[in-house]
Order: sequence, then structure tokens, then C-alpha cells
Amino acid sequence: MASLYNSLLILGRGIGQVMFQNNALSGLLMLIGIFLNSWQMGILALSGNIISTLTAHFSGYGRDDIKNGLYGFNGTLVGIAVGVFMELSLGSLLLMVVAACISTWIARLLNLQRSLPGFTAPFILSVWMLLGFCSWIMPDILLVSDTVTDATQGINYFQTFSFGIGQVMFQGNIWTGLLFLIGILINSRTAAFYTVIGALFPIPLAILLGIDAETLNMGLMGYNGVLCAIALGDRTLKSLVWDSCSVLLSTLLQIIGMNLEITTLTAPFVVSVWIIMGIQKLVSVRIEKS
Repeated sequence: MASLYNSLLILGRGIGQVMFQNNALSGLLMLIGIFLNSWQMGILALSGNIISTLTAHFSGYGRDDIKNGLYGFNGTLVGIAVGVFMELSLGSLLLMVVAACISTWIARLLNLQRSLPGFTAPFILSVWMLLGFCSWIMPDILLVSDTVTDATQGINYFQTFSFGIGQVMFQGNIWTGLLFLIGILINSRTAAFYTVIGALFPIPLAILLGIDAETLNMGLMGYNGVLCAIALGDRTLKSLVWDSCSVLLSTLLQIIGMNLEITTLTAPFVVSVWIIMGIQKLVSVRIEKS
């Protein structure tokens, strides 16, 4: 019984860690939010989490890292991504298993270097490889987007805010976004504050750069900013400045990526935070030398 309880805690943390929350209850609320929007995606999220965690276990990776869900969150995102980009079938489910395993192995490789944290890079690389493989070998398995732009749509600011949080895990649902925020809040008020900052800051920049209301309302401008804000945020004013820079940079990268028709996933977040962390190190070295 204790073993089952500990396993559930690990899975909960694996979902919570998508948004940097090492808290099983946070992960449970996020999972409920996913199921609220789509029960299929909820099952896929849980499946990807289990597969990637088991891969880490059978590969003999660090027990503490596994316990803290650090090998579960990329697999969680991989599982959901399969439901977003592919027709659900035996073939796509088998591909999900492979991609979730690959995400764990990539995470391990990135953990071996100490220069920069991997964040969601394993998920990004795994899904890019998966989509590339399917486009080349199995194009029929991929879903075709039939979205028609509604030029008359106005900006729904509350929806834009909430979807921006939910889209961290591909969820376009107001209640899902709010459950994600509550899940973060019960673990860290600071992280919840920065979640709000990350969801709000991209909106005026996107409007200034002429992004249409429909794209804003879908939350596609906010989710990278949310992750940037949580990743770099702490209780100092200096942190808020760096944080704001990373959020705005991720928004610019998202806009560029979308204009180039790139499936950006969370790449703007990862690249932005890596750039800011690199600048921080350079500044720190210069201060030490002076």
C-alpha cells in the first residue's frame, strides 16, 4: 500500500513539474484540469508520465530525481502532444511510448552537463523528431488543421489570460487554466505571482505587434511567458527585471516561430531562459572582475 502511495506521489509530482511544482497535490489539480478539458488528453498525459518515469527507473537513473518527478514531466507533455497532433490509433500510441522513452534519455543526457538546465528541451526534441518522422513515413496519422481565422473576433482578456496558463499543457479551457493556477498557488505564492505576470505581460506586446485577437484568445502568446516567469522568478526586484525580459523575448520568439510556420511548442521559453541565464552569468563574471 505504501509503495502504491509513493508511486502516486511520484506521478503527481511528474505532472506538477511541468510548471516547476514539486508537489503531488499541485500535479493532481493540473491533471483534473486536463481531464476537465479532455478525458483523452488526461489519459495521454498520465500515460506519458508513467512511461517516462518507468523508463528512468529501468535505466537506473537517480532515485531522488525520479522521486521528485523530474523524469515525468517531459513524458507528460509528450503524451498530450500526441493527442494534439495525431489521430488516436494503435500506431500513434506506440509512437507515444517511443517518444516518451526518448524524452527520458534526452533528459538524462542534458542532466549530465551542468551549464544549463534542460527544462522542456527533451519534450521539444522528442516531439519534433516524432512529427518529422510522421511527416516523412506516416503522414496520414497527423491531424490536419482546419482552423478558419475569424477577423471579426474581439479580444477576450480573461480568456486570453487563463488560456495562456492552460496552453502550457495544450489546454484551451478557462477552468483548466484556473486549476493550473490554483495548483501552483497551493505550492508557492511566489510562483503563482509570476504565473500571473507571465500570462499578462505578453498581451500588450502582442497587440502592439499586430497579433490577431483569435490567436491571443487561444492563449498562444502567453504560455511560454508563464514558464519563463516561473523559471526565473524569485522575491527580488532584480529577478522581476530579468523575468520580464525573458517573458518579452519568448513572446517575440513565439511570434517569429508562428510566422515561419514552425511548431514552436515550448522552444521560445527554453531559448529565452537560456539566453537570459547566459547574460546573467556574463554580468556576474564582469562584476567579479571589477
